[in-house]
Parts: sequence; C-alpha cells; structure tokens
Amino acid sequence: MIFRGLFGGKRNDTHDQVIPVVRNVTIGRSVRLDPLAWRRLGADTKFQLNNDTLGIVAQGRISLGADGYVHRFYTEDDMMLQMVSPDAMGEQAEDFTLFGPWSSAYPPNNAAKRIWADRLRARTWEGEGLPTYTRFWFGDTDERQDPVSFWETVYDDRSGADFRKIYQTCMLFSRDLPGEGRELLLAIEMEPEGGDLTHEIMVGIPLNVGEFEA
Repeated sequence: MIFRGLFGGKRNDTHDQVIPVVRNVTIGRSVRLDPLAWRRLGADTKFQLNNDTLGIVAQGRISLGADGYVHRFYTEDDMMLQMVSPDAMGEQAEDFTLFGPWSSAYPPNNAAKRIWADRLRARTWEGEGLPTYTRFWFGDTDERQDPVSFWETVYDDRSGADFRKIYQTCMLFSRDLPGEGRELLLAIEMEPEGGDLTHEIMVGIPLNVGEFEA
C-alpha cells in the first residue's frame, strides 16, 4: 500500500550519509513490542496489529530544521515506527509513535486535490469509516491551520547507497479513548521524486520507551 510502491526506483547518488541506529533500531533488525501497548486501548481503537514483532526493511529521516529530526522505520506491510530527536543520529530520541496504514489513493483530478488540502487545514478529520479526530498539531483553537511540509529521505540499505526522496504535506489529528488512551491519525499528501502524488491515511498510537525494544 502506502510505502511499498516507493521502495522501487533505487537511486545511488554519491553522498556521505550515515544510516543512524536509533534506540538500537535500524534496517535489518526486529523490534519487539509490548502487546499491552495497543491491547489496553480496548475495542474502541481503530489501530490494529496482529504481530508484536516488526521486521524493519526501510528507514527514513526528516530534517525539521531547528525543531530537530524525525526518524522512521518501515516494515514490509507498511507499519511505521516513528521517533523524534533533536539530533540527526537520534541519540536523544523521544516521542515514539507506531502507525499502521488505513487507506491510500491516487487523487483522480485537481478538485480532489483541493478537497484534500482543505481537509488538512480543518479543525477536525472525519470520514473513511473513521470516527472524528481533532487537530493535534498547533491545537484546535483556530478554525484553519496550514499543514506541515518536508522532504523525507528513505533508505532500504544499511550502506545508505540506495535511497529516494519523498515530498510530504501532512497534519496530525488525535482522539481520546476511554481511560487515558489516545489514538492518532496522520493524513499525508505525498509525492516521491519522479513519482505520482497520493493521499495517505495512517492510524497510530503513542508508545512509551519501555514498550518496544530491538
């Protein structure tokens, strides 16, 4: 679905990139999850995962400038483990989330692109068989809020020789679950360099550092 189509078309530009190992996670390693991380959320959550082990086959990094870096780790079935760190190598990584794919579509025309752009700016996200989520980034005070855009460099080789760049515009939404649980929705417009633009929805949950290990 979402990222599998982006793993083709390898590129081998010469560069000095070093693939970081973040919390002992990198390409070729397995991440073991505490099943209670999502099962404790109960039947109300839309996030689903049938396996408590993630085999990492690709890795991404996003620079947010002064706001630090986002490190992403992908599986064959498009699960995404995400970590945020103030440093490029992820040595101070914090803010861990796990996302799974919900839907992926090619917008059929410019009207569909405009509708999606409007939805990214809205206070709430609804539709696609999902409950209502409220904008998480920037808060929900403003009726409209511009989304975040960035380039992600995705690698599927520990050497860093094979990589591609993907431009993304996205917004994060959330909803509270019974107890102290929270579910996240990441809405993305993405366009790989030299590829087609798609609209993606991922549903996820926050993780504590003790809820996964590699």
